[in-house]
Amino acid sequence: MDWFPLLLSLRVAVLATLFTTIIGVAGAYALARWRFPGHGLVEAVASLPIVLPPTVLGYYLLVTIGRTSPIGRAWEAVTGFPLVFTWQAAVIAATIASLPYCLRTATAAIAAVDRGYEEAARVAGLHGRRLAFMVTLPLAGRGIVAGISLAFARALGDFGTTLLVAGNIPGRTQTMPIAVYDRVQAFDYATAGVLAGVLSAVAVAILLLVRRLERAAL
Repeated sequence: MDWFPLLLSLRVAVLATLFTTIIGVAGAYALARWRFPGHGLVEAVASLPIVLPPTVLGYYLLVTIGRTSPIGRAWEAVTGFPLVFTWQAAVIAATIASLPYCLRTATAAIAAVDRGYEEAARVAGLHGRRLAFMVTLPLAGRGIVAGISLAFARALGDFGTTLLVAGNIPGRTQTMPIAVYDRVQAFDYATAGVLAGVLSAVAVAILLLVRRLERAAL
């Protein structure tokens, strides 16, 4: 059995979850604690990947990071190769697709934190980032971890968006969900079933591990 799709899926999901955590938690804090012009619009745009069909999201990404786009040209000038149809493009696709799951869950968790604790911390001399990292985020920790878990699961199983921007290149960009699709298209249902079972087992094992870590930490 070729383990490359599984290893690539895990690499993509881990990196995408890392980026999603950084962007999602920072964005969630801003949305939950700050009011600014366009607040609702930002929240709606950030949630678009949940409601848009993956192919539509993939099309937008393809236009945004394609070879003729400013981002695509800048990437190619620095690295010497195009961004689309690479595993790095798969990471971007998984990050965008999974971001709202972390963002929305973390926003709700942070908004639910009793502001009385924050006011008490301010009286004690905590402000800005120290207040956020020492009081607000720890109190919202359970919801944030839940959002990160959802984002990881979404990144691990992303198909349509990844297929459009990273393609289906065996040994280079073929993730596990795409490998399952590839085997079904070839009427190789036995291999597709094995791949689907392995991916499901890995996803359940990782989510159980995250759940145990969540309980141990909180």
